[in-house]
Amino acid sequence: MSFSQDMDDEYEKLIRRMNPPRVVIDNDSCKKATVIRVDSANEYGILLEVVQILTDLDLTITKAYISSDGGWFMDVFNVTDQDGNKVTDEVVLDYIQKSLGPEACFSTSLRSVGVIPSTDSTLIELTGCDRPGLLSELTAVLTHLKCNVLNAEVWTHNTRAAAVMEVTDDLTGSAVSDPERLSRIKSLLRNVLKGSNTPKEAKTVVSHGEVHTDRRLHQMMFEDRDYENRVVDDDLSSNVQDERQRPDVCVDNWLDKDYSVVTVRCKDRPKLLFDTVCTLTDMQYVVFHGSVDTEGTEAFQVKKSHHTRTRKFPLKINFLISLFSCALQEYYVRHIDGSPVKSEAEKQRIIQCLEAAIKRRVSEGLKLELCTTDRVGLLSNVTRIFRENSLTVTRAEVKTKGGKALNTFYVSDASGYSIDAKTIDSIRQTIGQTILKVKSKPREQQQREKPSSQESPTRFLFGGLFKSKSFVNFGLVRSYS
Repeated sequence: MSFSQDMDDEYEKLIRRMNPPRVVIDNDSCKKATVIRVDSANEYGILLEVVQILTDLDLTITKAYISSDGGWFMDVFNVTDQDGNKVTDEVVLDYIQKSLGPEACFSTSLRSVGVIPSTDSTLIELTGCDRPGLLSELTAVLTHLKCNVLNAEVWTHNTRAAAVMEVTDDLTGSAVSDPERLSRIKSLLRNVLKGSNTPKEAKTVVSHGEVHTDRRLHQMMFEDRDYENRVVDDDLSSNVQDERQRPDVCVDNWLDKDYSVVTVRCKDRPKLLFDTVCTLTDMQYVVFHGSVDTEGTEAFQVKKSHHTRTRKFPLKINFLISLFSCALQEYYVRHIDGSPVKSEAEKQRIIQCLEAAIKRRVSEGLKLELCTTDRVGLLSNVTRIFRENSLTVTRAEVKTKGGKALNTFYVSDASGYSIDAKTIDSIRQTIGQTILKVKSKPREQQQREKPSSQESPTRFLFGGLFKSKSFVNFGLVRSYS
């Protein structure tokens, strides 16, 4: 078995040497974006690797055309920087060339951006039931155990919470290596995660390896089966809000070509493409062809049947909410075993998992940014102040760079009400007006966007393929570049 695997690895290396990856970066052909073309010998997971590199550089992928049939990977990505401009930074362009070109050969070295270096620190992975004040309790335990949180990312979705934390020993500034101390850290954190009356078991993993944080969080919540949970709310306004956030995911089989067609239509946001491709890869589906477009604008329309006690028949409510930038993604996939979707149950599982992957990163509530000199217990103190003011953290990103703590928190009222501006002012006075800044207003306080009089029709980027007899249609990739 080992000999056969070694032969396969040597054969793949030979194929790479004979057909090295080719990267072309074009800033002339498109007016609005930088066009990146990647050609390479195809292998499982290569699409995710490429998308991961572009996403970790904080680039926005506005369009993408994917084709990896016949053992060859040929993809086109239109990207911009965070300000919506072309990518002109020579350092970034050079990094893309080196990371995606012949020097990289799509090895594990591609995961250097966004990967937590853990040789001098300890990596902690946490999964459990979400509740108000959970992050405050977890960080308080770590502070009590003399651990300093250098980097962390926390997601919550459907009553579940997942976190990846990089910590060091407060005394030595290096990784926690004592087995008994590691066991105690793991045990105490698990007790906090368990809480009371939780139907699912809490999980705590302590290691010294390397991990891509976002990808690992998706895997952890997928393994935790967060996509199976359903939060039911009979209130009409809550239903409207849920409907607005819920992606439209469809799965159909194209029997003539043995493909399953996965279509995603939802509000656009950063890292959306990474989230969907990551989930399909983790579910062991291979994307053979696909297209992504984020430059459209859609009108969100709600059609609800609302039952009241005074009416025999439901009152139909039909109104427009707002305009938003819409992302349209279409993938032609097969399972890694070469088969399309085989059953209705498998189809529904794909839909549920993609919906969950998209919604995990949707940031609900008020965005707060903290920037100050890092110190042991800082994260514990800040989250304790949030908890004492009845705020719960729905998502958090903690970074330490050059001795500075750069933290982002999304908070909401623990009781479900709108956050009082006086509460935020009080918190900022306690922490420091210049240290903690408000970067966005809660949804309830935002000015409603101008509604549209018509709903944009649903459109599919590769819809014509259903009527096509061949894949000649994929020649359109060139005309779009």
